[in-house]
Amino acid sequence: MADLAGKTLFITGASRGIGLAIALRAARDGANVAIAAKTAEPHPKLTGTIFTAAKEVEAAGGRALALTVDVREEAQVAQALAQTAEKFGGVDIIVNNASAIALGNSQHVDMKRFDLMQQVNARGSYMTTKLAVPYLVRSSNPHVLMLAPPLDMKEKWFAAHTAYSMAKFGMSLAVLGLAGELRPAGVAVNALWPRTTIATAAINNLLGGEKLMRASRKPEIMADAAYALFLKASRAFTGRFLIDDVFLSENGVTDFDAYRVDPTSPLAPDFFVPDDTPVPAGVSLKALA
Repeated sequence: MADLAGKTLFITGASRGIGLAIALRAARDGANVAIAAKTAEPHPKLTGTIFTAAKEVEAAGGRALALTVDVREEAQVAQALAQTAEKFGGVDIIVNNASAIALGNSQHVDMKRFDLMQQVNARGSYMTTKLAVPYLVRSSNPHVLMLAPPLDMKEKWFAAHTAYSMAKFGMSLAVLGLAGELRPAGVAVNALWPRTTIATAAINNLLGGEKLMRASRKPEIMADAAYALFLKASRAFTGRFLIDDVFLSENGVTDFDAYRVDPTSPLAPDFFVPDDTPVPAGVSLKALA
């Protein structure tokens, strides 16, 4: 496939951050994008709404559909997928980007937050994919992308934040199972995860503030990796757990410094990246001189 012109993406949590970056990268080709997220009204601590995201998609060259969707609600997801297919004539790509995070050990994460993370991350991604299958099987090159980590089952990834890790690895388990289930139908299911922290609202508001934002890469690195993935033949490229810079390097990218928020700051590694993940040529986590 040469590009994503005319293809339809359904992206959860696309009003900002990585989801919006993926939407804008596809829009540059003239893709159709359903912005499926909860933020319909401006939030005091979060930039962007489904409507501002839709305007950005259209300004970038795509067609947009703003949909208020809570991925915990089956009826809302089903209706949003139906509206997307009706408006654009089908659904080609699902991006399960919506995520909830609450770090802390078992004594600090209450069950309400535990349930929220399971419902949004693991259940929401599984359910969105499940409901999208009848549309995807009609596509010529259908892809499902989970923003989920490799299945590196090490104690260190769980001990400090078991609840969050269970929810994120739940998404990874869905990739493993759904890739096998949907392979005969030609529907690709893959996971993508960043080597470093990505400059998003979660990083700024919940994890590390301005200092960690400077030590992060821009969301565009994930968008470029997702774009390269969507161009792969779905019948041949499925069941993979990809790290952003490794995958981009395999697809010809050599300049990774352009993705840094602040070149003078060392990059902060993200959770869940296996220790044996290769470092591509041209990639360094150190501050640039």
